[in-house]
Amino acid sequence: MFEVLVYMFENYVEANIQPDHNTLAQELFEAGFDSSDINGAFDWFSSLESMADEAGNAPSGLTQSTRIYSDVETEKIDVEGLSFLMFLMQANVINHALHEVIMDRAMALSQEHVGLDEIRWTALMALRKQGRTDDFLFVEDAVFGDDSPTFH
Repeated sequence: MFEVLVYMFENYVEANIQPDHNTLAQELFEAGFDSSDINGAFDWFSSLESMADEAGNAPSGLTQSTRIYSDVETEKIDVEGLSFLMFLMQANVINHALHEVIMDRAMALSQEHVGLDEIRWTALMALRKQGRTDDFLFVEDAVFGDDSPTFH
């Protein structure tokens, strides 16, 4: 299902192309995706949209709370993915509400394990949905940029 999400994001969401549900499903099927993955991706995106909208309305005040991940979350999402989320929080790219949206959507992915790439893409999609262009570009650079540091 994750491949369908990325394909939809790259080819439709980011390009602001909004075909109707049936047309999009047919195009995805013709691109070689399984119908169950297509339907799962539609449900996943629908939930992301409503949750991201709600997170955008959440108060953005600072909080002193600490997020403790459950065993189920740490078994599914690897350390690099959780560390990236912590980085986004510390850099004030995402707030606690959007952090929870990203966690929820990562846990909703059909695959057994979620890594750094999936977390990056999920954060990218959530920020794009909220229309946060600067933060979106920051995360987009993290997704598509060179992973190796440059020393001067």
